[in-house]
Amino acid sequence: IAKEVAKLLEMKAQLGTDEGKHKFVLKTPKGTRDFGPREMAIRERAFKAIIACFRRHGAEVIDTPVFELKETLMGKYGEDSKLIYDLKDQGGELLSLRYDLTVPFARYLAMNKITNIKRYHIAKVYRRDNPAMTRGRYREFYQCDFDIAGQFDPMIPDAECLKIVHEILSDLQLGDFVIKVNDRRILDGMFAVCGVPDSRFRTICSSVDKLDKMPWEEVRSEMVGEKGLSPEAADRIGEYVQLHGGLELIEQLLQDPKLSQNKVAKEGLGDMKLLFEYLSLFGITGKISFDLSLARGLDYYTGVIFEAVLLQQDNEHVEEPLSVGSVAGGGRYDGLVGMFDPKGRKVPCVGVSIGIERIFSILEQRLEASEEKVRTTETQVLVASAQKKLLEERLKLISELWDAGIKAEMLYKKNPKLLNQLQYCEETGIPLVAIVGEQELKDGVVKLRIVASREEVNVRRESLVEEIRIRTSQC
Repeated sequence: IAKEVAKLLEMKAQLGTDEGKHKFVLKTPKGTRDFGPREMAIRERAFKAIIACFRRHGAEVIDTPVFELKETLMGKYGEDSKLIYDLKDQGGELLSLRYDLTVPFARYLAMNKITNIKRYHIAKVYRRDNPAMTRGRYREFYQCDFDIAGQFDPMIPDAECLKIVHEILSDLQLGDFVIKVNDRRILDGMFAVCGVPDSRFRTICSSVDKLDKMPWEEVRSEMVGEKGLSPEAADRIGEYVQLHGGLELIEQLLQDPKLSQNKVAKEGLGDMKLLFEYLSLFGITGKISFDLSLARGLDYYTGVIFEAVLLQQDNEHVEEPLSVGSVAGGGRYDGLVGMFDPKGRKVPCVGVSIGIERIFSILEQRLEASEEKVRTTETQVLVASAQKKLLEERLKLISELWDAGIKAEMLYKKNPKLLNQLQYCEETGIPLVAIVGEQELKDGVVKLRIVASREEVNVRRESLVEEIRIRTSQC
């Protein structure tokens, strides 16, 4: 023991005194951020609208662990697999942080032998990216997912997913948007008739997926230069991927001599036509664009794919117009659950993911520009006193209010000045003040002050809870 102690003392001496102590760098890790009360209030508002929509459509809620077995995630995300966060070996298991909520959902279905569910899941996901945080891109961020799993007639659940995106984006009032729609089968058929070898479908697909960020010339040179596609095949793809429209384009492609001969593409176009018929019944085709450049790089999509994009807005408050790109995306993935099922049983699924971080950055910037005051608490009433030595009475009253489910606060001072108490309400946006004074106590009443109008009314103590409820329901 003495030897070990001597060793440790020697090491301590080598390390020197505490004078050269390392200063902590106080910052959040790259690609993450803190959210203060104001940001959280804005964020909660957005979550509330999204959850209300999911529930309106009859979804149940689930949750899954933040990390999964590494093998569960590998091979599901195409070229994006390099962005998965791996964890060190933990107790003999190789683990990774979840990359999205879809693969854990498929694992959950297969593991529990569930063949039919409509669920939503709101949770954090992780990507080992170099993110542009100004555009709402992070390494840790929330996803809000809605999925319908089960064997149903074609395109009915798919149409409902698009309706949900339309409802949420309209409800959050983010400005003009368009929902681009395509189908993996149309893409695969198009690649086949353009002369892309089967083995290159997925890699060419992820090149096409970059068309919203890069001009066609750059995408073409990536296909030819990096991915070894023949220039002729690339040019043929170019003729298709620059097309977008509605029902008339679907009709036009159904007549296309090459595409109409391809069984897979024909099937996809037939379903796309059916989808547009349902969307017109929902009254939302004005915001939907059938777009052949939409590819969505993820490997697991098998049918309809879609992406909601906010259109460029000129905003006089912001020097540079805001462009945040995609704010929602999703599609059909009929084969993913079967990849986890030991017997390969398939469960058809279609779902949508709302990009809450990008939506949130728009709402935040908009509030900055409007200088609107954001309430960070839900307090309905402040319990105040008009004279000294009334702390006990304030405590008794606030306890009564809390027990009745009223959101109430008081200042943590024995004898606060009335002016300070009223000022606190002004600053925090509390709409009512319940004032106890010696005279009020004698009369069995509480003076209720409406902060905005400065009007004061005497309310009988036993009627106070009801009066606060009535007045705050009007706020």
